[in-house]
Amino acid sequence: MTNYHRQFIDFALKAHALAFGEYTTKAGRRSPYFFNTGRFDSGASVGELGRFYAMTLVAAEREHGLAYDMLFGPAYKGITLAAATAMALAAMPASEGGRDVGFAYNRKEAKTHGESGMLVGAKLAGRVVIIDDVLTDGASKRESVDIIRAAGAEPVAVLIAMDRMERKDDSAPSCASAVQTFEAEYGIPVFAIANLDDLMDWFKSDAAETLAAHVEAVAAYRERYGARADVPGTAG
Repeated sequence: MTNYHRQFIDFALKAHALAFGEYTTKAGRRSPYFFNTGRFDSGASVGELGRFYAMTLVAAEREHGLAYDMLFGPAYKGITLAAATAMALAAMPASEGGRDVGFAYNRKEAKTHGESGMLVGAKLAGRVVIIDDVLTDGASKRESVDIIRAAGAEPVAVLIAMDRMERKDDSAPSCASAVQTFEAEYGIPVFAIANLDDLMDWFKSDAAETLAAHVEAVAAYRERYGARADVPGTAG
């Protein structure tokens, strides 16, 4: 776990975007932790969140050779996240990987007046990174891939905040996670600011002392629902 992974978990806890207790996930599982980017709800917190997305994108460029031309944010949460990431990249020194890139997003319903259509922002072109909060069933990312390709552009990566690294479907014979399933289906890598491995490592830090009581619950949840590490993926 790098320093910025640890810093992101500290930041998410402070903003109550990462919380421990008893929660029901979208899949109906009882989870001992919950992550919600909707809790980044102030100018300062969204700005800081954008900085973490930008740092992860720069790391993907340097460590995985990711090349991209612009960002795309799926409605609705992805809109704010793509904008925040683009602003953070523009504010970063070029020596640290910063640059000015365009971003676009989609509407849920087509507008019939003024700036009509489903898309808003920069014209979709070249290599596009999809920016969103999490990847659960992958529906919005699949829709984004279709939108980007229909515009003649190329989706080259998905960037999310937290990868829970758990099996997508208990009834399926595969032990792949939603992220692994998406990567295998589309051949598009998914990068996350942090994942469950980072969270388990974070529990070993001094900052986690007050939350030590939750370690066993998170470990047990991971043992029961965690995806297999050897399922093929593309992001590494």
